[in-house]
Amino acid sequence: MDALAERERMVEQQLIRRGVADERVLRAMAEVPRERFVPDRLRSLAYADRPLPLALGQTISQPFIVARALALLELGPDDIVLDVGTGSGYAAAVVSRIVAEVWSIECIPELAESAEERLADLGYDNVMVRVGNGRDGWAERAPFDAIQVAAASHGVPLPLTRQLAIGGRLVLPLGDDSSQRLTVVRRSGAERWQQSHFDRVRFVPLVGG
Repeated sequence: MDALAERERMVEQQLIRRGVADERVLRAMAEVPRERFVPDRLRSLAYADRPLPLALGQTISQPFIVARALALLELGPDDIVLDVGTGSGYAAAVVSRIVAEVWSIECIPELAESAEERLADLGYDNVMVRVGNGRDGWAERAPFDAIQVAAASHGVPLPLTRQLAIGGRLVLPLGDDSSQRLTVVRRSGAERWQQSHFDRVRFVPLVGG
């Protein structure tokens, strides 16, 4: 597999043609070797327009959904970002090419350990990974300019809304197994948040629902 050519094709055909226009996200997606974040047996499918299974019932989202969610976060170079649901570490790696720091939480210890090793091997030294329940966030590192959640919840977890900086953005799949929407929550004041709903998606459930 010519990974570089596959990445360029992915960016052009799956992202740009579908309306992803954030240049920072496109550059990051073109840089990060997605084939390093999928199981070895699936490397030939790394740039396919589909999610792929990971270990322990988890998945890596299709490239378009990753890019779409990150574009909705309106990331900037000085941002501090919370990544909920590390998985293989792919989304955290992409985010790390755009922002200052990424703090990533994974509830499955085996996935957290392998993601941490993978990110270190690839030189993504501005990503920190720990094991924990993503619904609780990472209070000691708050506030965050942006929070990205890679698992579906029936409601927006209150701790995550409280850990947003004023003006901060949270993106998560909101809904149940039959109907989920990619949702952005923006904190506009000390006690003010607004929700906006976007694409229909399907994610594994967030621990604790």
